[in-house]
Amino acid sequence: MAYKNLFSPIQIKDLKLKNRVILPAMGTKMPTEDRFVTKQLIDYHVARAAGGCGLNFTEVCSVYGPASPKNFLAISDDRYIPGLKELTDAIHDAGGKAGIQLWLGGLAVASDPEQRIIIPSPVPVAGTEHMLPGADTATIKEAAEAFGEGAKRAVEAGFDAIEFHAGHNYTPHSFLSPYFNRRTDEYGGNLPNRARFLIECIQSIRRNIPEGMPLFMRVDAHDDYLEGGLTIEEVIDFCKMAKQAGVDVVDVSRGNFSSSAIIYEVPPIDLPRGFNVDNAARIKEETGLITVAVGRINEPAQADAILASGKADMVVIGRAQLADPEFCNKAQSGCPEDIVHCVACNQGCYDGFVSDNFPHITCLRNPALGREAEYRLQATGSPKKVLVAGGGIAGLEAAMLLKRRGHHPVVCEASSALGGQFALAGEAPRKEEMKAAALARGEQVLREGIEVRLGTPVTAALLEELRPDEVIVAVGSAPIELKVPGSQLPNVTNSHDILSGKASVSGKVVVIGGGLVGLEVAEYLHGKAAEITVVEMRDRVAKDLGQLRSICVMENLQSAGVTTITDTTCVEIKEHTVVLERMGEQSEYACDAVVVAIGARSRSYDEIRSYCAEHGIPCHVIGDAVRARRALDAVAEANEIARAI
Repeated sequence: MAYKNLFSPIQIKDLKLKNRVILPAMGTKMPTEDRFVTKQLIDYHVARAAGGCGLNFTEVCSVYGPASPKNFLAISDDRYIPGLKELTDAIHDAGGKAGIQLWLGGLAVASDPEQRIIIPSPVPVAGTEHMLPGADTATIKEAAEAFGEGAKRAVEAGFDAIEFHAGHNYTPHSFLSPYFNRRTDEYGGNLPNRARFLIECIQSIRRNIPEGMPLFMRVDAHDDYLEGGLTIEEVIDFCKMAKQAGVDVVDVSRGNFSSSAIIYEVPPIDLPRGFNVDNAARIKEETGLITVAVGRINEPAQADAILASGKADMVVIGRAQLADPEFCNKAQSGCPEDIVHCVACNQGCYDGFVSDNFPHITCLRNPALGREAEYRLQATGSPKKVLVAGGGIAGLEAAMLLKRRGHHPVVCEASSALGGQFALAGEAPRKEEMKAAALARGEQVLREGIEVRLGTPVTAALLEELRPDEVIVAVGSAPIELKVPGSQLPNVTNSHDILSGKASVSGKVVVIGGGLVGLEVAEYLHGKAAEITVVEMRDRVAKDLGQLRSICVMENLQSAGVTTITDTTCVEIKEHTVVLERMGEQSEYACDAVVVAIGARSRSYDEIRSYCAEHGIPCHVIGDAVRARRALDAVAEANEIARAI
């Protein structure tokens, strides 16, 4: 059996799991506004259970009625039991096991102004003179009992395991952390007092579930970015108390949403894979609890090695199962090369969650996320030859899906390699996984038996030769040229040529453009150039980055000593200077080289369009060929077109 450690069973009290893989609680925006389970949420879980996952946890589920925000699951009333029972039945029917994460959100409940925020100590309301009050003792007692009542309902709803969320800045963590808990009564001060509320919650849960039902607990290994916060030694001591109170398994996470430590909750590609495993190993060793490791564990070999080393007993594989719900089946059957890997871009799972523009989370690698029923593969009744112009990530996505539906795609790529700008983006610092994913997708396309022609731009002559039934244009985009005097000087190049290795610079370098590409080029040049300055015309750099990637990129720019100048335009380039304009005033800035990174513009496909129009061939345009945007949009469009043909 492939990955024997990962796919070995584990017994936790009366619960036997077929493998060591956990789908963790992740926000989806799929529950109804009034907190009920939906068919969409059931389909999402069923896809991962059928995909071989050992244990699925629901996303956070509110236990306390007065603090149950809209659009999140709740178990604060009996009326929620039938929907949750439908969810557990569906997971069981798909061959999986179901766990529920019991939650009291603290400051996170502010997303719903009608709900009560339960925190240990007063917190100022930003921009006002008001303070959010700390919870009184009666509320604390009531909330602890609510955990038990929620657990009792969870048993009735058919869940196999309970998880008590004691991390991530939510109410229990806020009581435990000295950074948030400034109380002077029996719930504040020393660690036993700060832990008192959590222990009462655990005892309340334990009283209301069968002795043989496992109780998991999610904790932060320690507090990040919070001066005077929890240390790992305190967390270990607390875990020992929790074990005594009835916790069976500790799920070791990190992060809080009150600081930049939120990067550890949904870690972007900038953080190393498995960054939190050693913390789990220490907690396991010192507490003796069954321990779950989490934090950018996204490959079966990596997960298997963690378990083989004894650093953890189970692993959380979350976003990797968003990207590919068949992750476990593919790994266990010895076909890891067929896995569609998460690249920790955070574009769909986190940015989509916090954005009002997305009705639910999605995934760059898997547009079917949240649309599992709607996007179930439908074979075509009329196979067609479809020419795909462009072998970037969108063109490859379209070709793969067309082939699986029974069509005959032909991918024609003008360059000598597949992957396009997605592979090029992987040349930036800390983004090697993105390049690897692009190349792996190309290999998957070839293994699928799809005809691929490299070094083959699509021309009228080629169209005449192939005579396709339909055409998909996925030719991507090219860097926008800077139209100022001096832009053609030999000391001027562009971001694409730098990242691809076609050009090199040294000395004092000015990067024109402070978006994602410009900042990544600046980082890429660290160690190659003596001095790097980024010039951005808008009021701040990194405007096109999601929140978490922005935190990481800006921290790395700062440590690299990169200077950023905003509200500034380059109006001329000279041999040894650039002329910059800010608030109507011009000045010259010394430099040896200039790198232009002001964006990209769609490549021309006029010849393709004209031929298709003349011969009545349906022509579909996707991705950057429409206009330069995120890879998330390009892959989603490729998916839609390939399903529609």
